[in-house]
Amino acid sequence: MKKWWMVRAGDYNELIPTWKEQGLASIGWPQLGNPRLFSSKEDLERKAQKIYSDSKPNSIRSWVGQVWRFSREIRPGDRVITYSKEKREYLIGSVLEGHFFDNQIGDPDYPNHLRIKWENQTVSRDLLSQAARNSLGSVLTVFRVDDWGSELEKLLRNPSLTPDLTPDDEETEEIVEDLLSKALVMVQDKVDQLDPWEMQELVGGLLVSMGYNVKVSPKGPDGGVDILAFKDAFGFEKPIIKVQVKHRKSTASAPEIQQLLGANPIDANSLFVSTGGFTSHAEAVAKHNSVRLVDLEELVNLIVIWYEKMPSETKALLPLKKMYVPE
Repeated sequence: MKKWWMVRAGDYNELIPTWKEQGLASIGWPQLGNPRLFSSKEDLERKAQKIYSDSKPNSIRSWVGQVWRFSREIRPGDRVITYSKEKREYLIGSVLEGHFFDNQIGDPDYPNHLRIKWENQTVSRDLLSQAARNSLGSVLTVFRVDDWGSELEKLLRNPSLTPDLTPDDEETEEIVEDLLSKALVMVQDKVDQLDPWEMQELVGGLLVSMGYNVKVSPKGPDGGVDILAFKDAFGFEKPIIKVQVKHRKSTASAPEIQQLLGANPIDANSLFVSTGGFTSHAEAVAKHNSVRLVDLEELVNLIVIWYEKMPSETKALLPLKKMYVPE
């Protein structure tokens, strides 16, 4: 079965002239040596872990997976595409020879090669369907694009075709929702990695961003209250909020809710943050006593909403990047 592959031409498409001139498609990671000399992907990953010891484990696994696919799974007869950002077009070729390792041809930083017969005709990105554009936008160096092979082939052979370019709003919305969902899960994982004292500081910073003055309890016994939040600098103006923060895997219990209710100041509003969630009994007690419960998911949603107004020291606990997506 003919497969379709995307292979990125370097970080800035700088390899395209060499590829066209020498009939190549190439990827890097030269420090690994010839990947075909490894009997298994696990052996290759062990070497990568030694070479790239300062890199994140997930990044190493991703790099090894791409090198392995390039060297073991792409076969003669498969189709390869690459994208030129400058010209906004896709180059398409056929694999003539499978993987070989040679740092004497092409760019020495990209010694893993395929022999490719590149087509003279290219495909403009502007002619692709919205769904194809979205799928082909991955930042990986090597990945399968079988779903769009027939569309690319049709445009390659008939460049005058004008496919339906009406934006698929429903599909775009699904992609955006998927991106947002994945981003929130990633933030949840980062929050989960904080220690209990950092979590208190994070919740305190969240309350500051909402316009409260806060007092975070120092390490040691806190009498059931981790944070006090006031609207005025002296703490005279009501409402006063007393906060308990539990950062652990287990759920918060009803007795812990009652402990917060019984802690001073008695007449303060109560907020209980538990990254492990709450038992059903705890939720019932909280509802009966007007205690506001916040679990990990809601905490992260609030952090994302108020992040820009958080103190710099709080942002340092949880560095986040802003990302724009279509509405």
